[in-house]
Amino acid sequence: MTTLPSAQMEHYGVLADATPVEKVTLRNSNGIELDVIGYGGIITRLETPDSKGRLGNIVLGMDSLEDYVASNPYFGAIIGRYGNRIAKGKFSLNGTEYQLATNDGDNHLHGGVQGFDKRVWKMAPFTTSNSSGVVLTLTSADGDQGYPGELDMQVTYTLTNDNTLDMQFQAETDKPTVVNMTQHSYFNLAGKGDILDHQLQINSSHITPVDGGLIPTGELMAVANTEFDFRQAKAIGRDIGGKHKQLALGKGYDHNFVLKAAMDDELVEAASVYDPASGRTLEVWTLEPAVQFYSGNFLDGSTAQSGMKHEFRTGFCLEPQHYPDSPNQPNFPSTTLLPGDVYHTQIVYKFGVK
Repeated sequence: MTTLPSAQMEHYGVLADATPVEKVTLRNSNGIELDVIGYGGIITRLETPDSKGRLGNIVLGMDSLEDYVASNPYFGAIIGRYGNRIAKGKFSLNGTEYQLATNDGDNHLHGGVQGFDKRVWKMAPFTTSNSSGVVLTLTSADGDQGYPGELDMQVTYTLTNDNTLDMQFQAETDKPTVVNMTQHSYFNLAGKGDILDHQLQINSSHITPVDGGLIPTGELMAVANTEFDFRQAKAIGRDIGGKHKQLALGKGYDHNFVLKAAMDDELVEAASVYDPASGRTLEVWTLEPAVQFYSGNFLDGSTAQSGMKHEFRTGFCLEPQHYPDSPNQPNFPSTTLLPGDVYHTQIVYKFGVK
């Protein structure tokens, strides 16, 4: 008998200010399970079968709400208003300069000191005949972290019987603002050890090279004949110790790979990953014009889950997004959202084995 998809909500924890945080567990008919909490919209657990049918968690997370609040390198979180970096936390829009919160040296990173990863989202679980899901909603006030405009957001996670996690992001504003949302799960398809043997393909011919502060220079750099060429699948670790200056700046891979010249309605395959140890595969599809690949270079064992420390390069991220620092880079695709328009983007994770 086929198991129907299910979505169950339960209490997860309480913040210091007494705000309750809920957890929703999604299951599809094939045994894939996903936990998401209201705090940050964080995916705390994602269990998929390996090539022998054994379920295992493939995302990095924490053991408790207190752990996430104390120190979380964005594990599993919804990122916004602006994923990645904005130089010196400043940008101008329609002649007005805005100063954002700075939380990465002089720069603004992933929405600031109190980004969407640290806010409590309302959650409404749902099921259909072939999926389970949860709708997350949040309002960001005018001036939040320095951003103009009140922003109303809705993010929907849908786990389907086709073994995909379809994530839809929508937002509307009452003043001109900038928006660049993404999802920041760290993956390890083996469930343990480092990720250097994972075979990665990124469908990109250029990156946006960065300076010492990891801010794009504004140029595009061809990946051909460099350590950044993932157009054919190769082990993440094969070239990560190379001599390219960009690798030194990022302490490994922490770079924006260009997928297309502008945002459009075409869902494209940004990247695919295969872990030879488990046989698990992951495909990342998106509407976004770029994807940030991060090889877990700043994981240092200071966080853990179920007694297993998150050591150096034990997780990787593939974060579909617009280019970093777009509000200050006129040649990059725009991240401006105007009143009356609807921000919409889509990220799809597809799980499999081979």
